[in-house]
Amino acid sequence: MREAAQARASRSAMSNPAELATEGIDVDDLCSYAVDVWVSDHSILTDEERLLKVLRDAAAKGNAKVLGEASHVFPNGAVTAILLLSASHLSIHTWPEFSLANVDLLAYGRLNGERMMQSVELGLSPTRINVTRMLRAVH
Repeated sequence: MREAAQARASRSAMSNPAELATEGIDVDDLCSYAVDVWVSDHSILTDEERLLKVLRDAAAKGNAKVLGEASHVFPNGAVTAILLLSASHLSIHTWPEFSLANVDLLAYGRLNGERMMQSVELGLSPTRINVTRMLRAVH
């Protein structure tokens, strides 16, 4: 139940930039985000450069330092891309046949995961989105 409430709260905050920030989130928390994004514009799901730009923009919005990146395009056009961040990672895998992208973020410390996920949402223009935010144990 708690995770579902967190997911709803996270989705609500992502849709309303005024509610963003770090309210209720200790900057020392380790948070994991698993986001399923369905899109109407399938072209973004096979566009490696656009997807990398979505990830880079999100990293910038969350004050993340990008240490490296990698991506791969599969025979069906699906793309997997990952940014290695100084204190975490941000990745995407697309499923063009399902109009779906899976986005994962592990955020720790001074990164603003909510802002990063809002940026991803804006970059992908979803018709439907499912956000799961989990606090991870670090102590």
